[in-house]
Amino acid sequence: MGNASASISHDELVAQIRTMIVDGVLPPGSKIPERELCERFKISRTPLREVLKVLAAEGHVTLSQNKGARVILLTTRDVDELYEVLGALEALAGELAVARMTNEELAEIKAMHYEMALYHQRRELAPYYTLNRRIHEAIVKASRSVVLQTLYEQIGARIRRARFVAAMPNHRWDEAMSEHEGILNALVRRDPVTLAAILKMHLRNKSKQVVSAGFAVEVDQEETDDPDSLRKKPARSASKT
Repeated sequence: MGNASASISHDELVAQIRTMIVDGVLPPGSKIPERELCERFKISRTPLREVLKVLAAEGHVTLSQNKGARVILLTTRDVDELYEVLGALEALAGELAVARMTNEELAEIKAMHYEMALYHQRRELAPYYTLNRRIHEAIVKASRSVVLQTLYEQIGARIRRARFVAAMPNHRWDEAMSEHEGILNALVRRDPVTLAAILKMHLRNKSKQVVSAGFAVEVDQEETDDPDSLRKKPARSASKT
C-alpha cells in the first residue's frame, strides 16, 4: 500500500477504503489491517474507526469488539436479497429512462452495446464487463432520479466486484448477451414494461451466476446474524462450459 496525503478528509477516507473493498484490495472475509491503513493515510486509530462505522452501516464491513473489523463475507442469502433489490431499482430506472432519456443518450448506449458485443464474440471478459457496467449505469443515470441513483450506487457497491469480475460459463455469457439485446431493443422501442421485465430477469440470472462462481458462502438460516459462525465453504457451483 502506498502513502496518502496527511490532509485527507473523513469523506475522502471513507471513499478510498470503500474502493479498496469494492476492488478486492481488501478481500471478502479479511481482517481490516488497521495499523497499515493508519500508516498509509497518516491518521490515528480514532478517525479510522469512525470511517469503519460508516462502512459497517453501508454493509461493507462487520465490527466486533473483540476481533476488530472484517470485510463482509457475502452469504447466498445476501446475494439473493441484494440482487432482488438491485433488479427492482434497475427495472424502475428503465421505466423512467424510457420516458426521459434523450436520443443522444440512447445513441451512446447503442454504441456501447455494439462494442460490448464485439468483446463477447472475442471472448474478452474484462472489457466486456467494463462496457456492461457503463450501460447499466447509463440507464440508471437516464432515469433523472437522484434518489434512485443514490440507492443504486449504495447497494451496487456491495456486490460490484462479484457482479463485474465473476467468471462466466460460455452458455451464461451467451444468455447475458441475448438479454442485453432485449434491453437495447426495448430501449429503442421506448417500451417500459418489456424493459423492466428483462432487467429484472437479467439481474436474477446474474445473481445465480455470482453464487455459482463462488462469490458467496452458504450459511444456515439461524447462523446468518452471526458472521463469525459462517461456514467457510463456497456456495454450490455450476459446471463451466
